[in-house]
Amino acid sequence: MNKQLVTTTKYDLQLNPKEASKAFDLLPVNDTTRADYKARIGLYIDFINEHGLNRNTLLEYRRYLDNRTDYGISTKNKYFTSAKRYSGVLHTAGLLPVDITKDISGKDLKGFKQDKKHKKDGLTKAEVERLTTHLLALEPTPNNKRLKAMLALFIYQGLRQIELIRLDVTDLDIKNAKALIKGKGRDDKEPIALHPYTITALNDYLQATNKKSGALFTSNSNNSLNARLTTRAIRKLIKQVLDQLDIHNSVHGFRHYFTTTMVKHYKGDLLTVAHYTRHKNLEMLQVYNDAINAEADLPRYYKAFEGLTI
Repeated sequence: MNKQLVTTTKYDLQLNPKEASKAFDLLPVNDTTRADYKARIGLYIDFINEHGLNRNTLLEYRRYLDNRTDYGISTKNKYFTSAKRYSGVLHTAGLLPVDITKDISGKDLKGFKQDKKHKKDGLTKAEVERLTTHLLALEPTPNNKRLKAMLALFIYQGLRQIELIRLDVTDLDIKNAKALIKGKGRDDKEPIALHPYTITALNDYLQATNKKSGALFTSNSNNSLNARLTTRAIRKLIKQVLDQLDIHNSVHGFRHYFTTTMVKHYKGDLLTVAHYTRHKNLEMLQVYNDAINAEADLPRYYKAFEGLTI
């Protein structure tokens, strides 16, 4: 990376995606976030190499992303955040004389506003029941017991994928029906209560694999034998089962199912539900509650136009 800076509005930096990727190595973020930054920074580097680097580059890049119709709002925000963090690193390292992550008034450049309402539905109760019926009929092989243990943690505990892959065997306290979870954006692990069905599935899996330490869920493939499973590998495993049962959803759909089920069961007591879902605030849970109330109100809405046909 050339440290020579031109005193005009254009900054003469020779950038390439590989070097840019290294800039994230020392950022105080988790491995998943760092990998996401690295995967997306190439687009920003290509943009800079084509248009040059100046005081307004990040703002112009945001406009470029805004005009792309092949990316959703969430994806645009991820690309913009990666570019913003990288631009901040350049400034901190003294390679840019100004902080281009801020506008001329000194305010942070914002990402794209995203509607907090869910764009995708979670699994339905009928779909989960179809899945559990399928699981009961599986042969009791170690691989099938691993699959059941994963799905138990998704269905009965509402774990996020990152929470599941971070689990170590020593995080489980089967005797006291507890587990230690390192949640989203958390620095420390927090205890959660395990449902009896989850305990049964975990016990069966541990006995079948004789695991005593290390990562709870590991790979069986030749290329990464016994390595901790990745989110990509988990998505692939779960998708195979969902496709087999003609269920058109994703791994994250289980968390939607879990949260919706809890909000309904606790009749909108969001403080109690947050204890189980590990949401930092109630704003997202309110989205679930609003969706449940809106669905319950549909018959009254339909009845308002009863008898009026065209």
